Amino acid sequence: MQGPNLFALAWRNLWRHRRRTLLTLSSIAFGTFFAWMFTGLGDSNWRQMIDLAARMGGGHVTLQHAEYLESPTLSRSVSQTKLLADLAAEDPEVARVMTRISGNMILASAARNQGAGFIAFDSTAEDPDTLSLLEAIEVGEPWSEKQRGVIVLGAKLAERLRVEVGNKVVYTVTDKHGEIVQEAVRVSGLLRTGAPTVDSRLALLPIDDLRASLGYAEGEAGQVAVFLRDQRAADRVAARLGQRIEEQARSEVSAIPWQRLQPELAGFIAMKVGGTWVMEVIIMLLVAAGIFNTIFVSVMERMREFGILRAIGWSPGQLGRLVMAESVWLAVVGIALGVLVTAWPYWYLNTVGVDLMAAVGIGEDAEVAGIAMTTMMHVDIYPENALLIACACVLATLLSGVYPAWKAGHVDPAETIRLV
Repeated sequence: MQGPNLFALAWRNLWRHRRRTLLTLSSIAFGTFFAWMFTGLGDSNWRQMIDLAARMGGGHVTLQHAEYLESPTLSRSVSQTKLLADLAAEDPEVARVMTRISGNMILASAARNQGAGFIAFDSTAEDPDTLSLLEAIEVGEPWSEKQRGVIVLGAKLAERLRVEVGNKVVYTVTDKHGEIVQEAVRVSGLLRTGAPTVDSRLALLPIDDLRASLGYAEGEAGQVAVFLRDQRAADRVAARLGQRIEEQARSEVSAIPWQRLQPELAGFIAMKVGGTWVMEVIIMLLVAAGIFNTIFVSVMERMREFGILRAIGWSPGQLGRLVMAESVWLAVVGIALGVLVTAWPYWYLNTVGVDLMAAVGIGEDAEVAGIAMTTMMHVDIYPENALLIACACVLATLLSGVYPAWKAGHVDPAETIRLV
């Protein structure tokens, strides 16, 4: 009997016990459904958190002084920002490149003093796609191109300083030569990100104002922020940029992926991703156990039938392939049902999402490593992860049929024909 006939016979065999087959197909379908949805939820959430961290700091890859990471002082600046930005922009995986200065300062109002971090940037070049903090300005506005002597404060930081939009504050920084510099500026806006760490200790400044205060030359900055089309390319892009900088710029600049700049966030995400995969392995094992039980029980019920087939000339290989064909049918139909079951929930959670704060009361101030966690649940799985789960489910189904197939192919006709 040829292969195609074996598949036709295997299909009929599956429906001799309709209820058992439907239960098995349901386990495969819902197993893949949960695996796809949990993975898609993780892929979406972690991508959003990584992109948000990049948009709140130094990008997915940061070009900065080689010693800045170990000793973050404003004297360790980058002077060839135009050349570095051009080198980064030439990489096909780079979307945008921005120049910034970041560090720490002391802010003083008429009421009190407060330590804070700051980011200085060019408001004419940046937008919420590169600096998400611009979306969080809830009172006032950032500065215009001609506006000078202004600052945007985190809402909680402003509360601690007891200032409002329009009030003046004085910031104190140490310039590139180690001298203490003070400048009076007017509060032009307040920002609220939902991350308490950010809202209580961050300020935004015009980069040209801060350059003048720090004694930087034109074009000199603290870092060049590189934004990628896909955050998963951070390591390889950093390696390529590091090599190109060494070959062409020959400066004391390092290309650092976001994982090194945000180790707490990277560790948190790695832990969560690992937990998701462990859970999915458990789901697959449970699905495989159910499939194995179905196929094995089916084989044991048909031992006399297999013995008769052996007696009339079927080979052990044909019997084994017949049982494996049943496994193939289960895998194919189960995955197809899984796609049907997943389609509408995936579409809804991908396009609309669920507000967890409204649904289960998750607070809006949840954060990890200073990055606010979104309360909107979306699902957006990477295609390769979806394919990997489907292949794993098919492989688990086929492996579940190996022993029953071997058992079917090694029946003893003389013994099994006598079974009643």
